[in-house]
Amino acid sequence: MLDDPVARPSAGLAVRCTRALLSPWSRLALLVLVLVAAATTVLLLEPQRLIADGWPHRLSGGGAVVLFGVAYGLCTAAFVPRPLLNLAAGAIFGSQAGLPSALAGTVLGAGISFGLGRVLGQDALRPLLRGRWLKAADGQLSRHGFRSMMAIRLFPGVPFAAANYCAAVSRMGWLPFLLATGLGSVPNTAAYVVAGSRAASPTSPVFLIAMAFIAVSGLGAAAVAWRKRHRLSGRAEADGASTVSGAPAGPGAPAPQATGTPPTPDRTA
Repeated sequence: MLDDPVARPSAGLAVRCTRALLSPWSRLALLVLVLVAAATTVLLLEPQRLIADGWPHRLSGGGAVVLFGVAYGLCTAAFVPRPLLNLAAGAIFGSQAGLPSALAGTVLGAGISFGLGRVLGQDALRPLLRGRWLKAADGQLSRHGFRSMMAIRLFPGVPFAAANYCAAVSRMGWLPFLLATGLGSVPNTAAYVVAGSRAASPTSPVFLIAMAFIAVSGLGAAAVAWRKRHRLSGRAEADGASTVSGAPAGPGAPAPQATGTPPTPDRTA
């Protein structure tokens, strides 16, 4: 029995369309559309009004804390600054309930961003990591994922969503990323939540201590970033030199062999 000649071209067209839709660049385009839509939604809803208007009165109790944590995670994935959300958590729920909600939202938002970047963007963006700085940063995140992400979370200055998507492009694992995010975000999140809970009394010792901690951690982040910049620069130059010479860089690397004519043995003996 002969196959239907019309079915085979249609099946081939369906396969080609499926491959095109699942290609790395199509998935990257979908990621861009999702992020643009999320950012537009945030601009329209204006979540920063929670600080001025407060939480809706009809929402209270543990359910409100959980709901705020979910909204927190979605907002961070849409590039809403975490300090603003942390202040809102402290102003609305106080430090005892606001801190767990903010930390849960932090891990949730980081997981959402990391998952979107890993599934939709990694295959298309990894071939573009050709510059020395990009390769050095990618190697740092891929080889020392937990330590690098812990340092990023402990010191403010790096945008939260940008760090999540950059980590997703690297070869960092899910577990080190989420653990480092959860542990490293505790100090600064607590400081902002406490400051938000005492915002009504800005001269209180607790509020001043929280703000002092935020300022000191910011200065420490600048110093660490300056030192890390020189270290990454040296690593990038070493990698570039090894690529040009064709020999591996670093201590303990085998020395390149000479390519000249071998010496003629002495036959006079």
